[in-house]
Amino acid sequence: MSRLAETDTFFFERAGLDRERTQRLVADALAGSDDGELFLEYRLSESISVDDGRVKSASYDAAQGFGLRAISGEAQGYAHASELSERALKRAAETVKAVRAGRSGTMAEPPAGTNRQLYEPINPLADPGFEAKVKLLTQIDAYARAKDSRVRQVMTSIAGEWQAVQIIRADGIRVADVRPLVRLNVALVVGDGDRQETGSHGSGGRVSYEQFLDPTNWQASVDEALRQALVNLGSVPAPAGEMTVVLGPGWPGILLHEAIGHGLEGDFNRKQTSAFAGLFGQRIGAKGVTVVDDGTILNRRGSLTVDDEGTPSQRTVLIEDGVLVGFMQDRLNARLMGMRATGNGRRQSFAHAPMPRMTNTYMLAGEHAPEEILKSVKRGLYAVNFGGGQVDITSGKFVFSCTEAYKIEDGKIGPAVKGATLIGNGPDALTRVKMIGNDLQLDPGIGTCGKDGQGVPVGVGQPSLLLESLTVGGTAS
Repeated sequence: MSRLAETDTFFFERAGLDRERTQRLVADALAGSDDGELFLEYRLSESISVDDGRVKSASYDAAQGFGLRAISGEAQGYAHASELSERALKRAAETVKAVRAGRSGTMAEPPAGTNRQLYEPINPLADPGFEAKVKLLTQIDAYARAKDSRVRQVMTSIAGEWQAVQIIRADGIRVADVRPLVRLNVALVVGDGDRQETGSHGSGGRVSYEQFLDPTNWQASVDEALRQALVNLGSVPAPAGEMTVVLGPGWPGILLHEAIGHGLEGDFNRKQTSAFAGLFGQRIGAKGVTVVDDGTILNRRGSLTVDDEGTPSQRTVLIEDGVLVGFMQDRLNARLMGMRATGNGRRQSFAHAPMPRMTNTYMLAGEHAPEEILKSVKRGLYAVNFGGGQVDITSGKFVFSCTEAYKIEDGKIGPAVKGATLIGNGPDALTRVKMIGNDLQLDPGIGTCGKDGQGVPVGVGQPSLLLESLTVGGTAS
């Protein structure tokens, strides 16, 4: 069954909308606009969490609705409702028409079509059942406690989502997608005397629950969470000052996502509020630094067959060998900047208008072995995992806390440290990259990005990196 036929079941057969009348309504509502679309969504979601062997929470939700948008110049008229009816669509149409009052535009060309599918449309909520998922989480709890007597608390959760969307344009072109999404997370608290520390690990993607039921996979997540917790249990206060910092591969790409990625989204650059505004075509990073946003990787959490405007996702080179060569664009900002849309128009749900957002953003590998990078450092910090952080898009300034980090002493990994934070400026940090590893990794599928109150699933990644003279905030006296 095609994606259009599958989604027609929810929006026209079950909801009772007439497809032809809906298309005429959209054409009338958007007549004279520069762009716009009707976004239809049906979503199922669930979440189960177990704390110390007992079910702490369980939720299941079904939501449906539409968002109708008309664009005139840079102004947007947006109306949404959870009621899928012709009456609700007519009310929305009258609302969005106001945005083009007094002017008439020419409708932009539609997105290019695609027959590509990046993930199976399987509904992960359908199988296995609730009991099997609870059993999995309690097995994880028991396994973690059996591994080490210092485990004091085990928190596990599993979440799944199935989203069907259809985008209808004024010219009658329709695009559909069916998106699965799952995630498993394990968090542990270990203790020795009065001291307690935590560790966590998660994984996910646009797949079914099947791989998470495999003990080989979930036991690996527990082992990693326990390893992190025990490392932190033996940590010492972090040093402070300006020093060489080596970032590990994979999840540390979250720093790249936050400190660099957001500044390369089209809206911030069109409005001149990004630290990178006006630097297109100029060198902004060290040679060898190449950063891409790629929404086309099979089954990845941040991947999309088409974005929420109907544009096929793509691999967009943002920085090439240190030179700024691209931005992530939705249709509105691409048109206003004289560029092409890159498949980065994303929204949290039908209740939100789309905007430029990242998919899977990562730095390409270099030529240095990670061991070679570490050996080159006399004194520094090796940051392997990160927690929360703050970034100012306009200035590029960032502060990130390390959840796993080590001293580097005479080219060797020293003791683990606690309380380390990285402080810097994104554009400046790009120029401080001196060595790029050959060990590119993507994160295990756990990223969620927030922007203007909207959250969407994303991926990050990078190889090992050596940054010279970065400020480290520490707790050592």
